[in-house]
Amino acid sequence: MRAVLCNAFTGPEDLCIGEVEEPKPAGDEILIDVHAASVSFMDSLIVSGLYQMRPPTPFVPGTEAAGVVIAVGQKVTRFQPGDRVACGSWTGGYAERMVAKESKSVLLPAGVAFETAATVWHNYGTAYYALTEGARAQPDETVFVTGAAGGVGLAAVDLAGHLGLRVIAGVGSDDKMALVRRYGACDVINYRSENLRERIKSITGGEGVDVCFDNVGGTIFEQMARLMKWGGRLMPVGFTSGQIPSVPMNLLLLKNYSIVGVFAGAWAEKFPEQAARMNDTLAQLLAEGKIRPHIDRVLPLEQVKEAMRAVANRTVQGRIVLTTIECGGGGKRGTDR
Repeated sequence: MRAVLCNAFTGPEDLCIGEVEEPKPAGDEILIDVHAASVSFMDSLIVSGLYQMRPPTPFVPGTEAAGVVIAVGQKVTRFQPGDRVACGSWTGGYAERMVAKESKSVLLPAGVAFETAATVWHNYGTAYYALTEGARAQPDETVFVTGAAGGVGLAAVDLAGHLGLRVIAGVGSDDKMALVRRYGACDVINYRSENLRERIKSITGGEGVDVCFDNVGGTIFEQMARLMKWGGRLMPVGFTSGQIPSVPMNLLLLKNYSIVGVFAGAWAEKFPEQAARMNDTLAQLLAEGKIRPHIDRVLPLEQVKEAMRAVANRTVQGRIVLTTIECGGGGKRGTDR
C-alpha cells in the first residue's frame, strides 16, 4: 500500500512516498481504509526526533485519521467492517490503511465528512481533557489560550466557550485575530506586538486568569506564571516556541495556584475506558454542532512536506488535512466516498 515513510529523524524534508506492507489488526485493534489524516505540530516533532517518544524507523507518521473499518481484531466489540470512524495512534495515519486501538477510535456521526473527522479527536480531545479533567474549569472562569489559532488552541477556544468560560485568545499575528473571535474569544492579544502583562492585567482588572492553556512555552509561560489568579491552574500543553520554561516556585506559593501538566495521549493510554467515553462525548458535541473544527486546507498525501512546512512556519489556522484519495489537484473533495 502507498504511505509516507520516515526513514530517519531528520525532519519533514526527508519524508518520502513509498510502498509498505498492509498492517494487520491485533486483537484489540481495527484496520481502517484511510480517507483523510490531519497534520499536527506533534507529527512534525516526531519525524524530527524532538518528541517524547521515538518509534523504530522506518515508520509511517500520522497520529489522527478517519476512514472506513475493513477488519477488526477478535477482541473488538464496538466496531464492525463498514463503520465510518475516526481514530488516533502514535503513528500510521499517513497511509492508505492503518490500525488503531478500539479504545482510540470512535464512530462518526451521520453527515460528518472524513476531512472534518480527521481533525477532531487530537485537538478537541486535548482541549477537553485539559479543561475538564486537568483544570476542572467552571463556568464564568477566565481562560487564556496561547497559540489560539492553531489546531489544539482553536479547539480550546471553541470548547471553552461551550463550557461557559470567558476566553482570552493569544495569537502571534494580527491576521489570526478574526478567526479566534469567530470561535468565541472575548478578547484577543497579539503577544508579539503587545505587552502581554499589561493586557492581561487590563482585561482581568488586575486579578489574572483562572486557567492558562499554554501551547507555546518559553517566555510566554514564564510571564503567565506571574499573571495567574489566586487558586488558578497554569497548564503546559506544548512548547511550539522550542523553549521549555522554568518557573520560580515561590510564585505558586504566593497565589496558591497549580501547574497542571497536559499530555492527553499518555492519559488515554493509561485510562482507555475514560478516553473512549470522552471520544463519545466529543462525537455527540460534533453531531449537535456544538464544536466546529476548522480546516485550513486539504492536500493530497504527496504534499506532506508542504503541509508540515506550513505547520512549522505557523501559517496554518486550524488544521491541514491530507487525503489518500485522488481529488484532482489537492482541493477539497465535496463528499465522502
